[in-house]
Amino acid sequence: MLKKEAIKITGGLTKTTKMPCPSYSLPAQACITGAKLRKIEGTPCNKCYAFKGNFNPKFRPAGHAARIRRLESLTHPQWVEAMTVLIKGLPLFRWHDSGDLQGAWHLKNIFEVCELTPSIPHWLPTQERQFLPLPGSSIPKNLLIRLSNAKNDTKPGNAWDHWSTVVTTPRAGHVCPAPDQGNVCGSCRACWSKDVKEVQYRIH
Repeated sequence: MLKKEAIKITGGLTKTTKMPCPSYSLPAQACITGAKLRKIEGTPCNKCYAFKGNFNPKFRPAGHAARIRRLESLTHPQWVEAMTVLIKGLPLFRWHDSGDLQGAWHLKNIFEVCELTPSIPHWLPTQERQFLPLPGSSIPKNLLIRLSNAKNDTKPGNAWDHWSTVVTTPRAGHVCPAPDQGNVCGSCRACWSKDVKEVQYRIH
């Protein structure tokens, strides 16, 4: 499959100024758990960045339309093959700089893409606990799933191995350095690292 066809099938990858690699974005309006948390103060979804700035459909309708196309592409029978074509050769990959898993079937398809790109580290942040396999089950070795804490300023539990937390005041542990270095990852790769149990993101 040529890249041109792969882009047509999947809606193409996302390029952000922050990260050192492409990603894949879906509309935050389609989040399942996030839609519930968005109504609750003190959750990371309550003031979700994916409803602001460049993600706002009113200001960037073309970007929103692209995310809708990606959402609609998820059930395409050649989605796995097409995503594999687009991701091969990248240094890293992040799933969902906006949006989240749509079901266990979606996660299974992501697993297949990871298995077909074994040399590439993949990072998947998610609020969708109900779709996750048990720790230690057959998650591809090159995929790191970070479960997002549902409330700000809380500590990781024992339900999962790797976490992310939105904090107002950072505590001991790894804190995302991006706000102090021009809002870019720079040389930091903590989100992809299995050695980092939790990444703290300062609220913004």
